[in-house]
Amino acid sequence: MTSTEKALRIITADNPSPLTGPGTNTFLLGRDQVAVIDPGPDLPAHRQAILAAAGHGRISHIFVTHAHLDHSGGARALAQATGAPILGFGPAEAGRSAVMARLAREGGIAGGEGLDRDFLPDIALADGAAVESDEWRLTALHTPGHFAGHLSFRHEAVIFCGDVVMGWSSTLISPPDGDLADYFRSLARLDSAGARLLLPAHGAAVGDPAARLAELAAHRRERTAQILSALRAGPATAENLARRIYEVPPALIPAATRNVLAHLIALSELGAVSTPGPIAADSEFSPH
Repeated sequence: MTSTEKALRIITADNPSPLTGPGTNTFLLGRDQVAVIDPGPDLPAHRQAILAAAGHGRISHIFVTHAHLDHSGGARALAQATGAPILGFGPAEAGRSAVMARLAREGGIAGGEGLDRDFLPDIALADGAAVESDEWRLTALHTPGHFAGHLSFRHEAVIFCGDVVMGWSSTLISPPDGDLADYFRSLARLDSAGARLLLPAHGAAVGDPAARLAELAAHRRERTAQILSALRAGPATAENLARRIYEVPPALIPAATRNVLAHLIALSELGAVSTPGPIAADSEFSPH
């Protein structure tokens, strides 16, 4: 057992759903000076569970992987209860690629599901920034894809990977907050980091990171091939394609549609597909 595992506690919030799995994992690292990673949703019972898990230790830092309400919603109340600063990449819309920033300005692609628009860290962390106590050292890794300002945090051979990697599901990529091109780059970066263990914010630990990262990348490439194949039958919207490609309950079609839209935007940037006007959520795309 590594020093990380010896000093680690995991509290899962009571917010299960098809997209969050059993709920949001909040990680507590350290015994005397405690780092909280992803305080989770703003649920009083979850906050009390975090405080109880800290025991006699002092919560000294609150790290947020990204500004979705199921991760950051409880940060400010926990900070007020403990006096600990909140650390994250920046405001909710920070870090968007030039493509996504332009599409957001044009206003046609919607998005913003679960966005914590009030989130603002007390301390902004750039890629590679390290924060440490006598018990732990966490290094921020900018890993966009699911979310533009998404950070993963490395401690020894373990990476707390937020929503970029999950063992039970692929992550939602919903533009303009999500970006498929960034997602592929983040998968490659996590692979090159050579971590022994990935700890996602939803679901169980990933014990073979290289295999899971390769599987997720292959899954996205397969989706791209499915989309291009379906478009050969004629122009289609993201929703049309999602209904044809995905085998999911009707309630999950909106999420599937957002994933397909992310693929179509990436393909448009590569010149593989086009749409008659500016890209919008209901645009019809055709292959080139």
